Amino acid sequence: MRQDVILRQAEFDSAVKYFVLSIGIGLGCTIVLIPLLVIILPIVYIVKTIEYKHIECSLLERSLRVRKGVFNKIEKTIPLDKITDLGVNQGPIMRFCGVEAIAVETAGQSGMGGALVNLVGVRNAKDFRDAVLDRREELAEGKSSTSSAPVPASSPESQDASVELIREIRDTLSRIESKLER
Repeated sequence: MRQDVILRQAEFDSAVKYFVLSIGIGLGCTIVLIPLLVIILPIVYIVKTIEYKHIECSLLERSLRVRKGVFNKIEKTIPLDKITDLGVNQGPIMRFCGVEAIAVETAGQSGMGGALVNLVGVRNAKDFRDAVLDRREELAEGKSSTSSAPVPASSPESQDASVELIREIRDTLSRIESKLER
């Protein structure tokens, strides 16, 4: 198993109040389901409390690792060079509860609609987002600076080996071609 260095760990505030409030408002608006509030809200409270004890998001040297779940454990490792956007969301109920969310979007998810990872309850979400984006830029600058370096001249021995390899490939292709003609 590969050991990665953790550069920064996201801290989570419990967003249980937000989930209970938003589900309560949703059920309350559908007058028919109001009796279910007594059953559903305590279940949501318990499940979300347990869930928030088992959520983790770490900024590693080259990736972002997210771990979630109690029974169904999910771990996603997102390479920083694939991240196209980190959005910080805060709707009216979230603002009332003092909760922010980070939505991670990647280059490979075009047309999927929505974020690859949505983390609700990240403490100082803007600071964590900035740290991830800064690290992504550092990696991009490191790659571009190495790719723009001048290529050293090849030694005569390596050129001779390359020429010999090309001749072998040519001869092999000629033999294959002659067998196909038969």
